[in-house]
Amino acid sequence: MYSISRSTLLCVLLGTTTVSYAVQDITSDSNIRNTPALELSQQQHDDEHDEHDEHDEHDHSEAIEKIIIQATRSGRIADEQPMRVELINREEILEKATMRPGNISMLVAETGGVRVQTTSPALGSANIRLQGMYGRYTQLLADGLPLYGNQAASIGLLQIPPTDLGRVEIIKGSASSLYGGSALGGVINLVSRRPSEKFNAETLLNLTTRDGQDITTYAESPLSDSLKGSLTAGANHQKSEDIDNDGWIDLAGYERYTLRPRLFWEGENGESLYVTTGYMTENREGGTLEGSIVADGEPFQQSQHSRRNDGGLVYTLPILKAFTFSTKVSAMVQRHEHLYGDVKDVDKHQSYLFESSLSGYSDNNDWVIGMAYQSDIFQSNSYPEFEYSYEVPGIFAQLDYEVSHQLTTSYSVRVDQHSEYGTQISPRISLLYRPGDLTIRSSYGRGFYAPTAFVEEIEAAGLSRLEPMQDLHEELAETASLDFTYKFENIETSLTLFGSNVDNATELDAFSSASNGVLDRVRLINAKGESQIRGSEVLLRYYWKDIKLTASYLYLDATEQGNDNEDRKKMALTPQHSAGFVAMWEQHGNFRAGFEAYYTGSQSLQNNPYLDDSKPYWHLGLMGEITLGPVSWFINFENLLDVKQSDEHPLLLPIRASSGQWTTDIWSRNDGFIANAGVRVKFGG
Repeated sequence: MYSISRSTLLCVLLGTTTVSYAVQDITSDSNIRNTPALELSQQQHDDEHDEHDEHDEHDHSEAIEKIIIQATRSGRIADEQPMRVELINREEILEKATMRPGNISMLVAETGGVRVQTTSPALGSANIRLQGMYGRYTQLLADGLPLYGNQAASIGLLQIPPTDLGRVEIIKGSASSLYGGSALGGVINLVSRRPSEKFNAETLLNLTTRDGQDITTYAESPLSDSLKGSLTAGANHQKSEDIDNDGWIDLAGYERYTLRPRLFWEGENGESLYVTTGYMTENREGGTLEGSIVADGEPFQQSQHSRRNDGGLVYTLPILKAFTFSTKVSAMVQRHEHLYGDVKDVDKHQSYLFESSLSGYSDNNDWVIGMAYQSDIFQSNSYPEFEYSYEVPGIFAQLDYEVSHQLTTSYSVRVDQHSEYGTQISPRISLLYRPGDLTIRSSYGRGFYAPTAFVEEIEAAGLSRLEPMQDLHEELAETASLDFTYKFENIETSLTLFGSNVDNATELDAFSSASNGVLDRVRLINAKGESQIRGSEVLLRYYWKDIKLTASYLYLDATEQGNDNEDRKKMALTPQHSAGFVAMWEQHGNFRAGFEAYYTGSQSLQNNPYLDDSKPYWHLGLMGEITLGPVSWFINFENLLDVKQSDEHPLLLPIRASSGQWTTDIWSRNDGFIANAGVRVKFGG
């Protein structure tokens, strides 16, 4: 096991995005817990597995514990975080990349407490709901930077390939104390792969039975003694598919190209610099097929053409022996050309971040203080009344204090001065208690969210029927959780109890613009009363030789206040019961084979003329991969039961919704059975 000097340990800021890639292992020194820069090299982790045919469960567990979490500001080893952070490691990313190489939706969807909710049945866009909270409350980051926007559109989830990911970190519950108002429901941080000391590259080719094609390429190389770089590029195509032959496209067609270079530099005195830039262009088509019509006798084609440019950097500088200064900057500009039937719109979203902070540590505590400036701008050619420019300067602080060897506390607070909604204070407190093999975590946090016009229904239908926003208040939430984790030999178990209360949640209110009483317009209002979510998660994982078995269960009791002070009602599209089971048999460097089964229980449906409550359904899948030297061949079968929502009721509405949408909400799958197969080829060291 390698030892690491103090100067190396100080090379990255405590509590900001970790960008170090040079560290290869972790000494057992207890002071390691205070090192913000320390990070297990994912490439080295993969190489170690390639050298051993047999899977060692103990080594697997230890590797997970050594990973330094980037999404929190404490920079602690995962196992020593007071705030619970769930990890999707490189091994799981590789599994999901063979199933859905074009985007990360499947990668995050199969994590307990995480639900990918389709927001536009026409275009297939989706957002991420954490523990039942609305998807717009989830902050999506790349290496701690909001490269997809502080308030990213739902379609962005489908435009991120998993090719260059080293791991994914998920914080559930309010993280506004860490990242401001965009993280009211939680954070998903996509951590990139770190280049190794040799040139490495891989190319993945994939074909699907629904006429989809994907090609992605990743390459990494040292450029000098102190500079390394990586490059990711991809091209993805999907043909439009009307699976149930009703004239409406069930599987949106698209053509997308992505490019992302990254540079990693480390100086002789521990300073470091991480720089990335990205480009994405996509044309996505949905709605009616040519020659088909909806209920009013007219065709309704829907499309979105997107172009996104982004860039970011993180610079860290050790000061003396116990302090680190850090600065991070990011910018994102995304342009859309929308078509909703005969209505066109061209808009632009911009997001900017500047943050500086100072951190330090002593024997039993580590801290960080800093300031940040965030800017979110929306401009529209056709609907200037919905334009906004949110300028949000803020200050933040965090203290992690080790009371004893068994008890650690974490306190964080952020004060934002929002240009529209004034001063917002977001605190969070977390506790970690570890008596023996049992780990107990608890957290409580408060946060806010600045409303925009882009609630889920508007993303599906556009702005043409929405009244200008008036007299809206910020959305507020408090979240709490209690988590128990127990590890014994080859068994890992966890139980999480959680709850949240949301005040002033924005929702659509339908009304008539004429005397005929037809509801043909909508306006955004703050909901009356609280949205209340109570739930629990159970996870059981068992390792036996080369086989890993994982079972999970999620219970959600999510309610909101009914109209006109009537009794509370269930929150729409929120299943009360869901469960999953995954069996994976793997010999690293040789083969992997897996089976998965996911159950989704009944959901309350609103504004659906066919059903008040959905029917439960199962999703079954099989995958296999065999590796021969540098070449891996894979095949995957999704939705073996051929579940389709259109088998239960029509997707098209008999009358256009007041928001302008022509379809019901998606509560199940609408793509039916699909298979894909391909090859991954590795080059280099």
